[in-house]
Amino acid sequence: MNPKKALVGIAVAALSLSLVGCTVGTAAETKPKEDAAAAEPVSTFPEKPITLIVQANPGGGSDLSSRALADQLSRILDTDIIVENRPGAGGATAMEYVAGLPADGYTLGFGPVEIAMLNTTQGADVLPENYDLLGQIMLAPGVISVSADSPYQTLEDLIAAAKGQPLTVGNSGTGSIWEAAAKALAGESGAQFTNVPHEGGAPAVAAVIGGQIDAVVSGAGEAKAGNDDGTLRVLAVLHDEEHPNFPGIPTAAEAGYPLEFGGWGGIYAPAGLPTDVHATLEAAIKEAVASDEYQAFQKNAGNLVVYRNSADWTTFVNEQFTRFAELLG
Repeated sequence: MNPKKALVGIAVAALSLSLVGCTVGTAAETKPKEDAAAAEPVSTFPEKPITLIVQANPGGGSDLSSRALADQLSRILDTDIIVENRPGAGGATAMEYVAGLPADGYTLGFGPVEIAMLNTTQGADVLPENYDLLGQIMLAPGVISVSADSPYQTLEDLIAAAKGQPLTVGNSGTGSIWEAAAKALAGESGAQFTNVPHEGGAPAVAAVIGGQIDAVVSGAGEAKAGNDDGTLRVLAVLHDEEHPNFPGIPTAAEAGYPLEFGGWGGIYAPAGLPTDVHATLEAAIKEAVASDEYQAFQKNAGNLVVYRNSADWTTFVNEQFTRFAELLG
């Protein structure tokens, strides 16, 4: 072989091996970077509309608070929030339904105080651990009311009459916080109340205005419109201080019955949300509650804005679950 050709061949071979080595080395150096990027996916939630299940009929406190929050969540999350009413069994129908759905963040529920009560009062499969509790959004102090043309002018009048004969008192459903409040007032005062459940606070208030029942225990927000237009007479507030929307109306304690009952509520999802979805929803709920529009709505509705984040609301709901198991069990 020609010595020159042999030298050229060796040089070319060496150069080729060198280039192959460089290529392999570059691939080896960049592969871990590609793996690192793949290990840190960017959340795109939400990618479609979200459904918010309400456990009561349209028009009540739970429904109106849910819709006010949904308006803000839609803006914050840049997707439609579809509010769907599923009343029944004091709220158990809706809450059991949501618990059985995929934990993907696309179905949420409004969780009223009954989320801590229904397992005790109705044996429903409604337990705090069935849900990811994302945040408390409101508090509705309880009130006891009669129709404007009722002969009862004060809470004392109502109780005195109920000691002589049973009076019918409406509430938002069997096992509801307002049924529990009426039972507590009867026990405290010696009054005889026949509790009449309805599918939500709004129908119960409509029933007392229409003369179908003698009195009603409801959330302050559900009684506000009737009090404002003169069709409802609020006798007492079941709170520790006067309600700003009912000036001059005494608390139950001022009438001699130190009872406090309130309808708090928040947003929950089926247990087991992905961490990024949970964080996105919790942050959006906090922002929605802080918005001027939501704050103004709750003030005008007669409710109080009370926010708790996911961790704090989870602790609170579990404490309330224990409380009601002891009170009502």
